Amino acid sequence: MRRLESFKRLILLCLSGICLAGQIAIYAYYWYTSYYTSVRVYLEFWERGHWLMIAIYGVLLFFFSHMYGSMRIGYLKNVEIIFSQILATLIVGVITYAQISLMVRQFFHVPSYMSMLVLQMIWIVLWINLSSLLYKNIFPPRKLLLVHGDRPIEDILEKFRRRKDKFEVSRCMHIREGVETVCKEALERYDAVVLWDISVEDRNRILKFCYGQSIRTYIMPKIPDVILKGAEELHLFDTPLFLTREYSLTIEQRFLKRCIDLICALLLFVLASPFMLLTALAVKLYDGGPVLYKQVRCTIDGKEFKILKFRSMRVDAEKDGVARLASKGDSRITPVGKFIRKVRLDELPQLLNIIKGDMSFIGPRPERPEIIAQYREIMPEFVYRMKVKAGLAGYAQVYGKYNTTPYDKLKLDLAYIENYSVWLDLKLMLLTVKVLLWPDSTEGVEDNQITALKMEQEKQKEVEKK
Repeated sequence: MRRLESFKRLILLCLSGICLAGQIAIYAYYWYTSYYTSVRVYLEFWERGHWLMIAIYGVLLFFFSHMYGSMRIGYLKNVEIIFSQILATLIVGVITYAQISLMVRQFFHVPSYMSMLVLQMIWIVLWINLSSLLYKNIFPPRKLLLVHGDRPIEDILEKFRRRKDKFEVSRCMHIREGVETVCKEALERYDAVVLWDISVEDRNRILKFCYGQSIRTYIMPKIPDVILKGAEELHLFDTPLFLTREYSLTIEQRFLKRCIDLICALLLFVLASPFMLLTALAVKLYDGGPVLYKQVRCTIDGKEFKILKFRSMRVDAEKDGVARLASKGDSRITPVGKFIRKVRLDELPQLLNIIKGDMSFIGPRPERPEIIAQYREIMPEFVYRMKVKAGLAGYAQVYGKYNTTPYDKLKLDLAYIENYSVWLDLKLMLLTVKVLLWPDSTEGVEDNQITALKMEQEKQKEVEKK
């Protein structure tokens, strides 16, 4: 099994590497045949200078490809890999175009540069489709044994069904059948085990068995697991310890985070001001109502503030005074609102909240006090996400969706808090670009979710065992 996994990893690296190599080769061809003929009027390159230019392009392409997950052939859906690689290519293309334009001291010939990008995109689509086809034929989906407790499993089963190319849930076993029975089944018939919402005691026994037998294991983490993941490892003489600190961010981290917020917010506010003006006019001209929508939200330590958004719903959207999240096909959303929500223009006024200091660029999304109260009735741990400032975007928005369940969003937000670094903030800012352009992230909550809680209340009547 270990040799098979090593072979699989090698194949994936080769497939991704060939994709990048093809793009770099296309750039190298255009550099020698087109770009350098313009650059050498101003600059003369030694041979190693050509290699340096191509190497810089390759490093940038590798960085953004890795960042957006486009090198994960066999793990992500085909269309998402293609989308991610094209996005990475366009970003590197903009950077490289600026680089060449500075060299020639004027805007470089756009049609010539666009032809290279088009050729690279054709290569991306063809190679990734071929790579995925090869991967599926070489490596069949894993046969999974799903071990669960009393919590409903329809949601996780549906998610596995969406990736039939990668997973096949062959059997579901309730933990009542016994740990020994589960271990015997796992050893004899399956490629991997999924541990889904079972007690810590049973989970640990199965996990140690699978680890000892080199059986792949997927685990649904509980909130204490997420907290421990960000703990600092210490040693008291020869005894290992995990330290979870009483504060979330150090004073240096808070200072750097605030500096990044101010600089980026002021810069984006200037760049986005024309779009903000056009959005304001569109909202006002549609129904004559107010342009901005102000709503009380909670940030660090539960402090309340008024969040600013461009209004996307009817003026009387909540005339009954009941707080509720937008659902799929919500009739309260205006036609203008649908568009500005789709392209996220409605969020731009929150740059003022960031400048003021109520919010940060990256952090858990702020919730309304009344919705927080509902969440806390079934998830007392929900207050943990208010250990840091609320954010314009966050871990849950990058790795989840608008309709991700509150419990999963909480775990994602805690993962951000417990693993915070300035680099993580910068990484999430870059990944937010992909989220803004990827349509799945804007889906509303299901109709049977009231403020995203009704379904979750049924699933979490029994509180997690600690």
